[in-house]
Amino acid sequence: MTDSNGPKDNNQDQPQAAADPVVSKPYIMPDDPEEGANEALVKEAAEARDKMLRTLAEMENLRRRTQKEVADARTYGVSAFARDVLEIADNLQRALDAVPAEARANADAGLKGLIEGVELTERSLINALEKNGVRKFDPQGEKFDPNFQQAMYEVPDPSVPAGTVVQVVQAGFMIGERVLRPALVGVSKGGAKPAPAAANGTDTSA
Repeated sequence: MTDSNGPKDNNQDQPQAAADPVVSKPYIMPDDPEEGANEALVKEAAEARDKMLRTLAEMENLRRRTQKEVADARTYGVSAFARDVLEIADNLQRALDAVPAEARANADAGLKGLIEGVELTERSLINALEKNGVRKFDPQGEKFDPNFQQAMYEVPDPSVPAGTVVQVVQAGFMIGERVLRPALVGVSKGGAKPAPAAANGTDTSA
């Protein structure tokens, strides 16, 4: 009998050698960049940076526009109300202008009190407008400017240069940097013309 516990053949514990050698393929790292990948990454990064800068610029412009709109709303938001109030100021001024100077001088205490009350009311109204950014302007004696004044008629007056405001029919008002209501004026016509300059410094008047 053969002893089952006897020594075993050592050749059985060793694997059999392969008949043909196995040649492995070259291994490529999975993260190795492909040809042209660096250029693509640089271009993509540049595009992303450009988009970011554009977005930041748009946000800054939006912030500035919003700030300006808020400031304009605070300054010019009362424009419609101020125009309505100007009619009240005009009526007060017309009431004062309707009283002749002689009647003021000879007025009794009651009439003087009424005139003073109207004048005080007008001043208070103008002060309230100024506190809200509305200011009155009177262009008397200034050169006519169509941006701030409206010419109602021309006045022959050779004592002043042509185009000078010689009469103010109705005062103008500004709100902020804008014209709330142009001044209604009379403009001089036919004023003295400046003498022409002498050629080469020679006096041609002789």
